[in-house]
Amino acid sequence: MTETKARAGEAMPSAQTLTYQTPAAEAKAAMTGFLNEFNRFQDDVKSTLKHQEERLTMLNAKTMSYGRPALSARAEVEAPHQKAFNAYLRSGDDDGLRGLTLEGKAMSSAVAADGGYLVDPQTADRIRSMLFATSSLRSIANVVQVEATSFDVIVDRSEVGSGWATETAATTETATPIIERISIKLHELAAMPKASQRLLDDSAFDVEGWLAEKIATRFIRAEAAAFINGDGVDKPKGILLPTKVANASWTWGNIGYVPTGAAADFATTNPADCIVNLVYALGADYRANAAFVMNSKTVGAVRKMKDADGRFLWSDGLAAGEPSRLMGYPVLVCEDMPDIAANAFAIAFGDFRAAYTIAERPDLRILRDPFSAKPNVLFYANKRVGGDITDFAAIKLLRVAVS
Repeated sequence: MTETKARAGEAMPSAQTLTYQTPAAEAKAAMTGFLNEFNRFQDDVKSTLKHQEERLTMLNAKTMSYGRPALSARAEVEAPHQKAFNAYLRSGDDDGLRGLTLEGKAMSSAVAADGGYLVDPQTADRIRSMLFATSSLRSIANVVQVEATSFDVIVDRSEVGSGWATETAATTETATPIIERISIKLHELAAMPKASQRLLDDSAFDVEGWLAEKIATRFIRAEAAAFINGDGVDKPKGILLPTKVANASWTWGNIGYVPTGAAADFATTNPADCIVNLVYALGADYRANAAFVMNSKTVGAVRKMKDADGRFLWSDGLAAGEPSRLMGYPVLVCEDMPDIAANAFAIAFGDFRAAYTIAERPDLRILRDPFSAKPNVLFYANKRVGGDITDFAAIKLLRVAVS
């Protein structure tokens, strides 16, 4: 007798409907059910594939570029900022800037209340790269980004005292280290170029490029001069500001110098000796990362010097971008250094990363003024920067003098 079982989800047949089938009939019924299930599955797959094909066809139609200009390679997230910044520079329309969803403070946030706005990321990055490319102390000094009005440097300028002790004698008190704080105040550096409204209305004019170049040039000159000769009054303190004393009597807070041996020039006999004296006037700990700083006129005189064997002290860089070297140390040509003249400090030598710190706020602000200089439009840009010597032992100067 054949046993009949109900399929899943179906009730067992009643006694009235219970029939007996042969094995062949059961196999035929099972095969028929399997084929029906497979056909339904096949129809579902065909329907899904057809739906996906329709979607792909629609997507291809949307992305086809018949006669369309090439899309910009710039990230789409930058487009609203660029468009809003251009609108503000050209017409003073700040609605786009106010409606932006800003993610960072440094280069793309609105400045409250005063109507100034941070430069868009592309322009600000261009300005920063131009500043670092110039021949100023910025390229070899210690540069820090701060979010305050000043930057304090804690300097340990002494050693802990020590002495030899015996087994029975009492140990005496030794010297205590001296901790000093140097506060670097940030000063405002500003530039205010102008352009005519007609020039701004010309869509072919690169406002951002022109503005970046003008601001960078002005900031480059002002910073480079202040880092060398700044008096600290509304500007950074330069490396030549502290009192200069003969290196033999150097004390903290002063800058030691070495004379050239002649009143208004290098010595006639063995002129290179003063360069050697300058190098070894600096402590051995600083010489490993030291560099020379001088202007072009001084470079013209120094690179002619030879040692006792007739070899030039000066050597040009062996690779592209490599600085020239004097006695094996790199040379930074900084035009704000004094010329060779009586009592002038024409050459500086030291580890400037330890000696001089530049503190600056990372933001750069732009204020558009279409009213003060009509028909021209003024662009007032400002940033805050400060600088000061943080290690007086890390710099030595060459003085053009007999002693």
